[in-house]
Amino acid sequence: MEAKLLSQLQKIATDPAARGLRDDVALLGDLILTHDMLVEGVHFLPSDRAEDVAWKLIAVNLSDLASKGAVPVAMLLGAGLRRDAAWNAAFIRGIGIAAETFGIALIGGDTVAMPEGAPTSLGLTAIGRATGPVPSRAGAGAGDALYVAGIIGDAGLGLAMALGQCEIDAGIIAAYQRPIPLIETGRALSPIVTAMMDVSDGLLIDAQRMATASGTGVEIDLDMIPRSGAARMIGGDDRAAIIKSATAGDDYALLFTAARPLPPVPGRITRIGQMTRAGGLRIYDRDGDVPLPDTLGWLHD
Repeated sequence: MEAKLLSQLQKIATDPAARGLRDDVALLGDLILTHDMLVEGVHFLPSDRAEDVAWKLIAVNLSDLASKGAVPVAMLLGAGLRRDAAWNAAFIRGIGIAAETFGIALIGGDTVAMPEGAPTSLGLTAIGRATGPVPSRAGAGAGDALYVAGIIGDAGLGLAMALGQCEIDAGIIAAYQRPIPLIETGRALSPIVTAMMDVSDGLLIDAQRMATASGTGVEIDLDMIPRSGAARMIGGDDRAAIIKSATAGDDYALLFTAARPLPPVPGRITRIGQMTRAGGLRIYDRDGDVPLPDTLGWLHD
């Protein structure tokens, strides 16, 4: 449904600022704009703390800005509030805390009281300022190296913890509840990458999307995917556990390509594969080629 709607919208969004609706942001001069929504039951649990939901709403939008090397400037908030004054107050308090933490100003938006029983729906438009080149997801070339900045899989395991499916580790569950946008890393990378996007729906599906947008294929070494030590201990370190991490989503790491060796940049940077002339996605590990899983990541209905 969402793919069909997007194809219809692409016929309307013909202004160059829209980038054909094939990237995660719009570009107006040196201003970079992005908009993401969080919906209860889809992007967060009804039991999640309001302050954490507020943090995540801002963080996922700033992750899009980070993938374009932008500095956060301002935001517009759209809040479908609950009929629960305490939850709403905690949510607004959380917005203030996250805004101060990330140095972004709230300059407007809208609120509406949701009908009784309706899922809480929240939206945020984040505005950033470009600090140099603004990479798209479509600039990779065959032979470019593929990298990840950050950690893959902690957020998916953190969701399992929030659902009571495994023992809780404070650091891992925080990756699900309060992701950290890699703003400084994105700024350092933007002048030297050929393509960049954030990992929101799963490493494998997002790598495939980057390859498709760039007109290349992509190969990924599963053994090189960066995972935390805690995730290896709790979630396992075999092939199945690695694939689970690579398809879980919600990581908000940065996925990028480069044609030349990288200079030192802030953050944990890991080479995980390369772009290829042959189309499609290939994954492998120390034992050879690995069949693609049935699901590469989060697919929007």
